[in-house]
Amino acid sequence: METPILHFHPLSSCCQKVLIAAHVLDVPMDARLLNLGDPVERAAFRALWPLGKMPLLVEQGRPIGETSIIIEHLQRHHAADGPRLIPQDPAQALEVRFWDRVCDLYVMTPMQALTAALLQPASDAGGAATAAARATLLNSYALLDRQVDGRRWLAGEAFTLADCAAAPALFYAVAYVPVPDAHAALSAYVARLMAHTAVAAVIDAARPWFKHFPGRAGLARRYYDPDA
Repeated sequence: METPILHFHPLSSCCQKVLIAAHVLDVPMDARLLNLGDPVERAAFRALWPLGKMPLLVEQGRPIGETSIIIEHLQRHHAADGPRLIPQDPAQALEVRFWDRVCDLYVMTPMQALTAALLQPASDAGGAATAAARATLLNSYALLDRQVDGRRWLAGEAFTLADCAAAPALFYAVAYVPVPDAHAALSAYVARLMAHTAVAAVIDAARPWFKHFPGRAGLARRYYDPDA
């Protein structure tokens, strides 16, 4: 079978979600660094994928977008007999997909809103949108803290699609809004996530790019040291 092509950038949380899954599933990919800041490269990518969003998987000439769909495609077609990120049991699979959506919509999305605010001119940054994003993150932290209390991973004892979504979303989100001390279960879960072999490998590969992350001041020194 032809090796699938992944158009990605190591700094992107969405791309990291897919990269973590590929590590766990042990799926080889032809990973191609995408620079959307280059007009020629951006135009070529939009010709392939008009939405212009990464990551994008290309399988035998067919573009496959959206992180959760990409991961499920890899699970079904490249790792069917190996580790599973989406359980075979329908009820368990639904639970995993639910927490995947929670992480994408209520952790990653407000985190990206805070990133976008920092990229705006100083006169446009902040305001109600930023306050709303921070409030959403705090509400999400409370929900996740309750969910992981007594669980090793987000949907149970197995590392799943939900954890692939949670890892990059939380990695960047806590740089903006630290987990409150009251949410000890969530703090412990974040520590387990960052220590997971696949997560650690993907985060490590992104280190050279953290200097471009707008919220880098909030990253732990072990990930980004401005004086190094």
